[in-house]
Amino acid sequence: MKEIDVTPSPGSILTVMISILVTTFLVYIYRRIIVRQIRRSVWKSAGDDVVLVHCPTPGYLTPNISPFVMKLLTYLRLAQIPYKLEHDEPMGAKGKTPWITLNGEELHDSQLIIEALSKKFDKDFNSGLSEEEKAIARGFAMMIEEHIAWGLRVWRFIVDDGRTLLEGMKQPFFVSLIKPIFVRSQKAALWYQGLGRHSPSEVENMITADLRALSKYLGRKPYLMGDNLTEVDCTMFAFMANILYNYNRSPYYDIIKGEFTNLYDYVLRVKGRLWPDWNQCLEKTKLK
Repeated sequence: MKEIDVTPSPGSILTVMISILVTTFLVYIYRRIIVRQIRRSVWKSAGDDVVLVHCPTPGYLTPNISPFVMKLLTYLRLAQIPYKLEHDEPMGAKGKTPWITLNGEELHDSQLIIEALSKKFDKDFNSGLSEEEKAIARGFAMMIEEHIAWGLRVWRFIVDDGRTLLEGMKQPFFVSLIKPIFVRSQKAALWYQGLGRHSPSEVENMITADLRALSKYLGRKPYLMGDNLTEVDCTMFAFMANILYNYNRSPYYDIIKGEFTNLYDYVLRVKGRLWPDWNQCLEKTKLK
């Protein structure tokens, strides 16, 4: 009897593989659409004028490991605007966190969100400042977010190789497996931003000068601009607290604790006023 060759041809194997990939992709897209619809229906239950903050889960040491999330949450507490946390989709359409849903509308970028909320809820904490003071406050905010923030990343990803990032995060175990890829991407971002082209000691000198400027301007005042909390304090507190709780092996932690002690006292002061439930916030919570 003549034997029949049942070995599949390369063409048929390729066809099967393509079919599997296409089917898997379509199932993934279908599930994504359904899941997104379900999530958004749940988000609508947050209530009218309740800010739903989309962000990563709380960290082990801070209510959120992202200082930009902490900035927004601190503002919401200062403004006494009701909010809830949502962790299923921490990254918004712009690929950034945090972002919010408010009455069905999506808003992105912590600063743009704060500006929009300030208008909607009539919560302008800069109204008591002169135009000159507003300019100074904006300058300090930009220095913190556009210079200190990148300098901290130089230490975190180039010097510390991302170790403290994982120590402060509540994440599945497999996140540690992809850490090298994430660290490399951050190093590339630092190179293109510019600070990553300098030596760590050069960056440390730059950021120390920034911290000195904040310390000198704060002086003995309770808050950066005087006796009252203003919008810039939300930014300043978020980043200074980030250093004290998430960067305790960094030189910046030692500098604040040892030399610029008024910054340390400032963090405790704002934390005591706006975050009395700090430790409770370290527990993971989700929108029910």
